Amino acid sequence: MTKEDWQADVREVEAVVSGRHPNPFGFLGLHEVNGQWVLRAFVPHAEMLSAFTLDDTALGHMIPRHPGGFFEAKVSISKRQPIRYHAKNAGGEWDVYDAYSFGPVLGPMDDYYMGEGNHLRLFDKLGAHEMEFEGIHGTHFAVWAPNAQRVSVVGPFNEWDGRRNPMRNRFENGIWEVFIPVLGTGTLYKYEIVGPDGVTQPLKADPFARQSEMRPKTASIVPDPTPFTWTDDKYLEERATRDWRRTPMSIYEVHLGSWRRRPDGGFLSYDQLAEQLVPYAADMGYTHIELLPISEHPYDPSWGYQPTGLYAPTARFGDPAGFARFVDAAHEAGLGVILDWVPAHFPTDAHGLSNFDGTALYEHADPRQGFHPDWNTAIYNFGRKEVVSFLLNNALYWLEKFHIDGLRVDAVASMLYLDYSRQQGEWVPNKFGGNENLEAVEFLRRVNTEAYRLHPGTFMIAEESTSWPGVSKPVDAGGLGFGFKWNMGFMNDTLRFMSRETIHRKYHHSDMTFGTVYAFSENFVLPLSHDEVVHGKGSLLEKMPGDDWQKFANLRAYFAFMWGHPGKKLLFMGQEFAQRDEWAEAKSLDWYLLDAGMHEGIRRLISDLNLAYRELPALHERDCEPEGFEWVIGNDHGNSVLAWLRKAPGSDPIMVVSNFTPVPRSGYKIPMPMAGKWVERINTDAGWYAGSNTGNQGAVVAKAVEGQHWPAEAELYLPPLSTLFLKFESV
Repeated sequence: MTKEDWQADVREVEAVVSGRHPNPFGFLGLHEVNGQWVLRAFVPHAEMLSAFTLDDTALGHMIPRHPGGFFEAKVSISKRQPIRYHAKNAGGEWDVYDAYSFGPVLGPMDDYYMGEGNHLRLFDKLGAHEMEFEGIHGTHFAVWAPNAQRVSVVGPFNEWDGRRNPMRNRFENGIWEVFIPVLGTGTLYKYEIVGPDGVTQPLKADPFARQSEMRPKTASIVPDPTPFTWTDDKYLEERATRDWRRTPMSIYEVHLGSWRRRPDGGFLSYDQLAEQLVPYAADMGYTHIELLPISEHPYDPSWGYQPTGLYAPTARFGDPAGFARFVDAAHEAGLGVILDWVPAHFPTDAHGLSNFDGTALYEHADPRQGFHPDWNTAIYNFGRKEVVSFLLNNALYWLEKFHIDGLRVDAVASMLYLDYSRQQGEWVPNKFGGNENLEAVEFLRRVNTEAYRLHPGTFMIAEESTSWPGVSKPVDAGGLGFGFKWNMGFMNDTLRFMSRETIHRKYHHSDMTFGTVYAFSENFVLPLSHDEVVHGKGSLLEKMPGDDWQKFANLRAYFAFMWGHPGKKLLFMGQEFAQRDEWAEAKSLDWYLLDAGMHEGIRRLISDLNLAYRELPALHERDCEPEGFEWVIGNDHGNSVLAWLRKAPGSDPIMVVSNFTPVPRSGYKIPMPMAGKWVERINTDAGWYAGSNTGNQGAVVAKAVEGQHWPAEAELYLPPLSTLFLKFESV
């Protein structure tokens, strides 16, 4: 060895010990040098080191070259293979498997598809995966950090020392990987990243972590690789045949942390929620449970809408297998599970995605493009194929690995518009000078396309609050490709009407009718969501005017109005029994209210509305098509009365009549589509619902008439503040 070679070799040793070596896999482990195998190891705290092959063939004692724990030896060995070290110091002995004697786990096809941005199974490749590799049990780690000088896996297993497990740089695509022997289920880890400027970043959680520590701790966890045993094959087979536009969809929106708490105030586990929430929702007649985001998040009052671990079910309620058991139990009960999914923004917590490798990697560097002023969060860079792949794979991950039935995509409007919540000069126009985020549009189209292609029977829902055209139109027809869109206009207009004193409602009649002007422009879900019962807005009950009796009557009439209106249904937890207080995420719902008759009456009504909605095809088969709806009385402003017909091919129609004043109306004439007996399927004033128990003695008879637009007419008694569902029974 020349003096120059020796000096270079010394510099490499110093670089390893100091954690600055640019390519540790090119220096550590077994290397053939001038026809001789040389073994190099960095084992801090070791004073003596011996090397062995896996079959315990001794390779000899290694020579210490640096007091920091660097050893080297020339060894007689026939080929590259895994190496075990036996280390000693004054305090004891231990074994170490050499991570640098293993080849790469990822292959050229991974590089190819990752480079294209078309890898649809990144969740099987990136992150932490326990496996057996080259005859040794351990865990493979892989992470995208293209601008880093060094990336290391750190944790209690290596004293959080970034010098000890630096990763191999796959220069083609910016992926770093390493297989660390022995490590397995339950190992805590993070990534130590040295940025392009040589500055070590705050320790980062794994973007692809499938399990995380319970907050306030933030480490990622190597998950148990044991496949979950699902029992929902029959459910999934049937689900794949569903056209959800023509199928009943009544959604119970739930925040798992506050639906119900343990007596000590702690969270219920996923298994306890499976035992309590699932049968409750099924008994209430809902078809789906929609969960506010359960991806790992550091801050409880964000309700999950500021996630730092998109792939990890939150540890608040248990481990990933516990969440899988919850979904399996829901499917066994005939309930679908919808997740709120947040690709619109992410928080800037130091351990998260923000400035991940020392650069704006997942976000835009320009705050006019990469920062949300409303939420103090970062915006994903949808123009970067790696970011799109990260999010696309996340959607597919939940649908595949946890059998999720649908994703409700949060804050879609903020993704579509570059000037969302921004003033002139605070945003960057697209290449055509417009305010549309063309890259986000393509991202949403791709996610929706792949979700529907790969997982038949699932669906995507957009929370989109503007009039962007074609949100729920197929991609090949120029739309965004969602299955459904939340009807925010319906929610805002009708709640504004219902909150008015009844004497003033006649001047605002159009608030209740305007929704039908555009009701079939999209496939709508009618939401009475968590957004309407927080931030000083009060509960739905407290929005209603009048004394207590009128508040409950108003709410009953309003709920039945909504269940009779075209569109799928969504109701936030607690409103089904008229929660009085505004929702607070830190405590349980007020279940004791069900001991009071008026609250129990609301619960009974929601249960019966769900039953009617599911049993009567006229109420659901044409929820999204104009032939399923026809106005009968839409302009009786003075009496605040509305009547319409719900229809479906081959089924008897349903007449829905609402009286939104406290004035009972006798002999009120309603045009009818056919003469005969019509029974009261729902009367919100019934005593069963804690109403005043007035009505039409269960049925009315429509008589044939001539010379009018409708062939028959009935005289009804309209109870005060009520909604009736009338079902045709016989001629």
